Amino acid sequence: MRFVSQSPADTRSLAAGLGGACDEDGGVISLTGPIGAGKTLFVKALAGALGIEERAVASPTFVIAGEYPTARAGAPWRLVHVDFYRVESEGELEAAGLLDWLEAGTLLVAEWGERFLTALPADRLEIRIARGEAAESRILEAAALGPRSQALLARWSKRWP
Repeated sequence: MRFVSQSPADTRSLAAGLGGACDEDGGVISLTGPIGAGKTLFVKALAGALGIEERAVASPTFVIAGEYPTARAGAPWRLVHVDFYRVESEGELEAAGLLDWLEAGTLLVAEWGERFLTALPADRLEIRIARGEAAESRILEAAALGPRSQALLARWSKRWP
């Protein structure tokens, strides 16, 4: 699926829609795109839709991951926001907690996910954010690679304007 965002506000709205489509079963989302494309902005808005204070969500470039319990009603679950940009190996990811991040009840969102696709489950939602023609426009392309992510993409697409 493809969406054209005309502004950061549009991108935030799109991300909030995805956050609203997520559930306590969790899943994996891989975000790709160049530096400055809006990956962290996207995660902040997604987190806000999960009831997480957006100001608490920061780019985990130097700490690798940030973990946030969700504030939405239902079973306890969490958002794990990971940045693969400075990670050197899958071993480093495992040492940082990758296997814990893939547990049920965790929504793992990986910036620069393309760097370690083999470390991520095959069933994942891949979102590529590219710059559009206008300075603040973005093109978002989403692909679901398994049944769980297909269900998430279907729920999300119903929330698109």
